[in-house]
Amino acid sequence: MNNPENIHCYEPYQSHVKLLTLQGKVKKTVDSYSRAIRRISKYFDCCHNELTPEQLQDYFADMVKNHSWSMVKIDRLGLQFYWKHILKKDWQWINIIKPPKVKTIPDILTPSEIERLITHTKKLRYQVYLLTVYSMDCACKRLYLCM
Repeated sequence: MNNPENIHCYEPYQSHVKLLTLQGKVKKTVDSYSRAIRRISKYFDCCHNELTPEQLQDYFADMVKNHSWSMVKIDRLGLQFYWKHILKKDWQWINIIKPPKVKTIPDILTPSEIERLITHTKKLRYQVYLLTVYSMDCACKRLYLCM
């Protein structure tokens, strides 16, 4: 990026950082959102103010291939904040970036799930460990219910 473009982009970037701080965002959030703006400017080697939704879609398609979903999400939120509060543009393409749904293990396992977990463990010492931890958890719950 040449020098006049740097000056043209510097003021909105500084406004972005100032507004994030004034809204009470923690330092880590300010740093992450600011890094998102710097990263996209470096990616396109141009001022982030003139990027089109198509360019942003290409950017995020590339990001999904090379980065974690948490980083993609942080960049999206940082750019969304920038577009909405600094550039005062509509954020109509918000739905192009959706992380995949992840099926998580439930907090409470059924006895049959515990049995399956222990029996599918190959080493005896890990089976003993899992059985001990599960037994301790059950004992703690009983103790808690008795109080």
